Amino acid sequence: MESWMKSENEKPWSKETSRPSFRQTQQKFSRMMSDDSPDAFRSVSRKAGLQIWTINNMQMVPVSSQGFGNFFEGDCYIVLYISENKGSGQSTDVHFWIGNASSQDEQGAAAIFVTQLDEYLGGSPVQHREVQGNESPRFRSYFKNGLIYKKGGVASGFHHVDTNVYNVLRLLHVKGRKHVTAREVEVSWNSFNNGDIFLLDMGKAIVQWNGPQSNRREKLKAVLLAQDIRDRERGGRAQIGIVEGGDERDSPELMKVMMAVLGQRSGQLKEATPDDKPDQVQNNNVRLYHVFENSGNLVVQEVATQPLTQDLLHSSDCYIADQRGSSVMVWKGKQASKEERREALNRAVGYIKAKNYPANTSVEVMTEGGESAMFKHLFKSWRDKGQTQGLGTTYSPGKIAKVDQVKFDVMELHARPELAAQQRMVDDASGDVKVWRIENLELAEVNPSTYGQFYGGDCYLVLYTYQRSGQQQYILYMWQGRHATKDEITACAYQAVNIDNKYNGAPVQVRVVMGKEPRHFLAIFKGKLIIFEGGTGRPGVVNPDGGARLFQVRGTNELNTKATELQARASSLNTNDVFLLKTDQICYLWYGKGCSGDERVMGRAMSDVLSKQDKQVVMEGQEPAEFWVALGGKAPYASDKRLQREEPPHSPRLFECSNQTGQFKMTEVDDFAQIDLDEEDVMLLDTWEEIFLWVGNLANQYETKEAWNCAQEYLRTHPAGRDPDTPIIFVKQGYEPPTFTGWFSAWDPHKWSGGNSYEEMKKKLSDAASLSQITVDLNNSNLNKSPVGISGGGYRAPGGPMSSPPGYRVHGDLSPRPSTPTSPSTQRAQTSVSMNLSPSSSFTPSSPAGGTVSPSAGGSGMYLNPELLINKSPSELPQGVDPSQREDYLSDVDFENLLGTGRSDFQRLPKWRQSDLKKKAGLF
Repeated sequence: MESWMKSENEKPWSKETSRPSFRQTQQKFSRMMSDDSPDAFRSVSRKAGLQIWTINNMQMVPVSSQGFGNFFEGDCYIVLYISENKGSGQSTDVHFWIGNASSQDEQGAAAIFVTQLDEYLGGSPVQHREVQGNESPRFRSYFKNGLIYKKGGVASGFHHVDTNVYNVLRLLHVKGRKHVTAREVEVSWNSFNNGDIFLLDMGKAIVQWNGPQSNRREKLKAVLLAQDIRDRERGGRAQIGIVEGGDERDSPELMKVMMAVLGQRSGQLKEATPDDKPDQVQNNNVRLYHVFENSGNLVVQEVATQPLTQDLLHSSDCYIADQRGSSVMVWKGKQASKEERREALNRAVGYIKAKNYPANTSVEVMTEGGESAMFKHLFKSWRDKGQTQGLGTTYSPGKIAKVDQVKFDVMELHARPELAAQQRMVDDASGDVKVWRIENLELAEVNPSTYGQFYGGDCYLVLYTYQRSGQQQYILYMWQGRHATKDEITACAYQAVNIDNKYNGAPVQVRVVMGKEPRHFLAIFKGKLIIFEGGTGRPGVVNPDGGARLFQVRGTNELNTKATELQARASSLNTNDVFLLKTDQICYLWYGKGCSGDERVMGRAMSDVLSKQDKQVVMEGQEPAEFWVALGGKAPYASDKRLQREEPPHSPRLFECSNQTGQFKMTEVDDFAQIDLDEEDVMLLDTWEEIFLWVGNLANQYETKEAWNCAQEYLRTHPAGRDPDTPIIFVKQGYEPPTFTGWFSAWDPHKWSGGNSYEEMKKKLSDAASLSQITVDLNNSNLNKSPVGISGGGYRAPGGPMSSPPGYRVHGDLSPRPSTPTSPSTQRAQTSVSMNLSPSSSFTPSSPAGGTVSPSAGGSGMYLNPELLINKSPSELPQGVDPSQREDYLSDVDFENLLGTGRSDFQRLPKWRQSDLKKKAGLF
């Protein structure tokens, strides 16, 4: 076991000893903020939904809903999400997001606020540390249309995004298929490449340019993002146009607009850059560490490796679960000391640094009783306190399990797919059954009189047909005997494809490994399912007589009962079940002390199917000598009633599957919905008891072919040591059974019947009226084009800080003019497009550099070039400039560009906020 110690007096948290460490910053802020913490959370609502704050001057400043999804790279944010769960009340997640350009001070303040917010909310939230570009699936799920990363820091007083502001010119580089991000880049053709999508945002018009190598899913995500910008930031009053990069000649008007803003394109565009990486290779190397302090030292001691069990966690302690650096999760026991609980997040950061893990390693901190689904999935079994038994229970290898069957009718299952999903039952098993056996690699029909009898040396195909909403539905089970040959297993899969084709791809295909039969499979044989260990059911073949045969019977009614052959020895018995012992002369019914009356009834019914011989009931403890002789003598067996355990359900998880790099990878989709099932993808839905493979109609042939292998690899590498024979169910788009749709809220069976959504959206956005409107708007308006090489085009995005290009003044006609002499080549680069955004503005030329000036705040007077004011010491300022009032010497446009707000709004801000904005603009 691994154990290491770190002294709290050392400086292990920062590689730079010349600046305060993250931990030192936290300690400083903790002392300063302790008195104000109650006031800091007055704006926190306990209602379900999303709330976001940015950190400003060590204060939590709310972000308006219009700004959700926009994140400044120079800032830190706190994101609170409260969700309502059916039957289990609220669940709460608190994230603190770290921008790549944020300061140590801001990171320290955010971490302290998260810890205090956790305490304010009673310690129940799961805490997450998010790093820009490496956000967790949970975090990304709040922003379905994607994340936008903005340059700089927060620029406007209390408005993260200024709605209905059109003085915008920016270029967004959009990447990602499932998890979409958009980053502000230089407004230039140099930023483009052939593989990605770019949004040229001009305020009243947004042009989407699709790289020739981009795919349909990426195009659709970019359209949704453009619409989101239009609706939330422009109040719905912006036009959207789409240009296909491979067919630019089809959009001549829009290309004129792009050329006017970006200039003429010279040379070839860059090749595609790699897309966003899938989350990770599933890591089945999990270690659990006990974290505690000893004489001022932090001690981290290894407790166990995977598969983990819940009893390893003690309420008085704190633990770290480490998936070999792919994620670090901290668990806080309810009885752990207040100091230990407070330090949990800080210790996780320290642990990451001590292990030399990447700084963007995922971190989750949770309290006992509030564990995340991902954390529970690391454990072999997990039971929540007070959890009821019955729904969703499953058998586990090596354990004795019982299932309480809930009574239901077929109409209720169809009306309530969530019940069908929980019960794993598409109907009441009253449909039609047809069974084939693989003989000589071909299909051979099985005599209906022997339906339900499966031999371990054979493979079978079982076609189940039932009605739903007046239409026939099909399930095709592929049952694989434990002793069947590889050729027979391969032939079984091949013949399944033939049957699937015969029914035009409608059947849901289910791989069933002997002994791991799903519930519905049991139900369709009405209590007559018998699994023989070996042999064959082929007619004319005599199975070798092995003497006495022992069968374990489990089930309480005809929908959940099966008999499984075990080795005929005493050690196979279990006190909680019914067993049938078949000899040449008699069939014994052995009733264990822990079995119920219903189980005895089903045992009696099963014995009539298995044998026509006389039956003799044997109660546990009253066995005749002949009984033990048939089993080869007495021997110890499982006799503990505490083995009557069942595995509680885990929360379902959805993944996008990818095997394109030669390594099986998955991208998790948190808080999933039907819209996350993309027609081009293969998706894996893990409900713990079963694995669903959903294949979209447009999924590529390679991924479809590899889907089965992917599911088996997922089970094999699962950190909880999952049963590799868990049933795998193959579902095609449009043929989803209720056992699948029930895991999704508000399933729409007609979602994909209306055609291709991207093409429909494009057609709607690209009609003649919209295109002409964009052209008219641009022709009647004024857009500045900054000189080539000025990042961001010299204009701020909504809510974002931006400075005017050096050496340029903006005049009444809004075309750039040099305030100092420029070369002819520079002047030629100054293209202008019109956009009438500020018709009432009137600007005067700048004063010459170095001249004596007087402030003209807001009036029409002499203004200075911002270059003469920004980041200058008092001695470097022009004569007559008051160093404490540099903003008064800016034109209105420069004032708003630099400070992100107008003069009147700026004057209404508190002094600390004014100073903060001036510091960020270099005017302090």
